[in-house]
Amino acid sequence: MNDTSAKPPLPDHLSVDPRSPHHVAAVFEHAIGIRLNDRERSDVEEYCISEGWVKVPAGKTVDRKGHPLLLKLKGKVEAFYK
Repeated sequence: MNDTSAKPPLPDHLSVDPRSPHHVAAVFEHAIGIRLNDRERSDVEEYCISEGWVKVPAGKTVDRKGHPLLLKLKGKVEAFYK
């Protein structure tokens, strides 16, 4: 499995939402991991490494358009390929 050269570099700001300008579809073809304060999170919807935050859903709460409400958590953010 030497396909590491085929993986695109992880951007500084990435979003899961395809409507976002920070969505990069090529990155989501591979498994991505996110660490916040040295703890791996599996529920991250959006992150920014340089600003040090991630956005995670606030339980089952949704807005009037049916999209989850997001909480911004701050700390040391690391993104990596699994």
